[in-house]
Amino acid sequence: MVIHELPESECRELLRRNHVARLACVRKDQPYVVPIQFDFDGEHLYFFATLGQKIIWMRENPWVCVEVEEIRDKYNWATVIVFGRYEELREEAHADARAKAMALFGKRSAWWLPGAARVGTTEHHVPVLFRVHPTRMTGRRASRD
Repeated sequence: MVIHELPESECRELLRRNHVARLACVRKDQPYVVPIQFDFDGEHLYFFATLGQKIIWMRENPWVCVEVEEIRDKYNWATVIVFGRYEELREEAHADARAKAMALFGKRSAWWLPGAARVGTTEHHVPVLFRVHPTRMTGRRASRD
């Protein structure tokens, strides 16, 4: 197996093609990783979720990491890691960014799931739109030769 570094242009293309990521955040030295759907406009990663642990943690510490992958088998895969900063897209202050996010989301059917699905009776059901400003990204691709 040979592992190659991906140039930033290929990292961005992989992000455009995919819509499922793993989002990592940290609070009080405790990491937390969750799968989440996203869209990428070439500049920012946009997300929709309900108010819960990840949102509370990112409000306290906005530095996050996002991992996106394409896996064919154990010898053929690609992965991109995005390091960046969480930004909540509040109503009026971020009207343009919210419109961009909604336009991206609208290209997929049922884009609000599972983000809007209620988990039990104790979870808050407050929708939150946010984006990640990438500060750095890296990518790798593996192949048999």
